[in-house]
Amino acid sequence: MGLLTFSINITLDGCVDHREGIADGETHPLFTQLMDEAGAMLWGRTTYEMMESAWPAVARGEVEADSTMREWAVKLDAKPKYVVSSTREDFPWANSHRIAGDLRAGVQKLKDETPAGVLLGSISLAAELDRLGLVDEYRFLVQPRIVGHGPTLYERGLPSTRRLALISATPLRNGAIWTHYRRAD
Repeated sequence: MGLLTFSINITLDGCVDHREGIADGETHPLFTQLMDEAGAMLWGRTTYEMMESAWPAVARGEVEADSTMREWAVKLDAKPKYVVSSTREDFPWANSHRIAGDLRAGVQKLKDETPAGVLLGSISLAAELDRLGLVDEYRFLVQPRIVGHGPTLYERGLPSTRRLALISATPLRNGAIWTHYRRAD
């Protein structure tokens, strides 16, 4: 059984708005390596649609992008992508699959069938999967910014505090910190 790892950019005040992170030649390779190590990606419908609207065109070379962004896009295009959705059934982006029905059973099955692990990148879905006890690890890129707006991580709360064990914390030249935590409870 593979681990389910939640990874996201987060500012010092908890904002997880993707537009507030530093996306550069230092940060993109971190996420590319994390994706390389995982067997599949997992998103909610909203995040999938945001990714689908941008990255396939980068992978095809239709959009100008630096080499680190293009590498990410090409690898993402090839990676198995799973989407939790109760409303959308058609997922034409390469290697995209729907998880419907019972959330706990569907995601547990994906973990069981993906020994290299699953990389989760949706904030609402992460909160729900955390409530179900399915998130094993957290990889946060802590941005050196205070933005004063949301959305924020777990803004609707969790049923209890999550104790985490720090695995690593790596400061970057741009001021961000790449962190790795594992559930300790």
